[in-house]
Amino acid sequence: MPHRQTQKSATRRAGSGALAQLLLLLSAVFWGASFIFTKGLLNAEPSITPSLILVGRLFFATLFVVPLLVATHRLERIAPRDLAFFLLLSFVEPFLYSFCETAGLSHVSSSLAAIIIALIPLSVPFSMSLFYGERVKANAVIGLLLSLAGIAISSMEQPLEAEWRGLLFLSGAVVIAVAYNLLLVKVLKRYRPYTITAYQNAISLFYFLVVALIFDRHELTQLSFSPQMLLMLIFLGVFCSSLAYMFYNYGMRAVGPTIACAYNNLIPVFTLLLAVAVGQESMTWIKVVGMVVVVVGLFVAQHDPRHNKKQSNPV
Repeated sequence: MPHRQTQKSATRRAGSGALAQLLLLLSAVFWGASFIFTKGLLNAEPSITPSLILVGRLFFATLFVVPLLVATHRLERIAPRDLAFFLLLSFVEPFLYSFCETAGLSHVSSSLAAIIIALIPLSVPFSMSLFYGERVKANAVIGLLLSLAGIAISSMEQPLEAEWRGLLFLSGAVVIAVAYNLLLVKVLKRYRPYTITAYQNAISLFYFLVVALIFDRHELTQLSFSPQMLLMLIFLGVFCSSLAYMFYNYGMRAVGPTIACAYNNLIPVFTLLLAVAVGQESMTWIKVVGMVVVVVGLFVAQHDPRHNKKQSNPV
């Protein structure tokens, strides 16, 4: 009987892990698509600014998540002692992160920006070891380095142009993203992933709304509010700011921050594939090689020889 219970428990864990990895994959797809839709918005609306885009997507994200959770009686209340955590979590990401990433991209080539942002998954295992005492797995580091190399290979056809301000902002984005994951680990111990996403979107909406009203009031009056604009904002809000974060939060709680962050290196892969599909970019053999290396790195990061040995020699 104990052996049968152990087998059932292992089956449940395997199913949970498979679902987590599927959701992490979908989050990377949605975040990859966000670049395509954001670029489409910038082309369709010359007066729109990054802060106005974020206000719009977070408005629709909040409009989607909060009523859904209230209707299904799944919206948890934040304990007063945790309010500061949620305010800080939302301030760190997406507010500060989006600001640093956008500012960095305006002074650095997209290829170099992709390489710098790919340092985030590599930094997370070491930060988890430093702050929470988690062991840094060699296979995770090797896999993440491979993914970083894959992104670098995919970017070889583009010039690596940079100004010091861009490098500073993107370095700040890396630090901020690592801090976000450290905070998220704490919050996930007490709240469900969809609850975190709901409050995070609502609080971040307030942050960006203040910025937009101060700096972008004139641009706001110049927007067309066309069906095309609204549909793109709805997609960004529902899929990229709601479902993607829910899936990522669930995946992190199931497989841990190191593996969850490794999936972020697939974001530029999906961005490239979608850009090719809509005619924004062309596919080359160098990009194909880079994508293959990224995927191989992801598999290496998840491969645990000790876990496989335990499964092949059950007690």
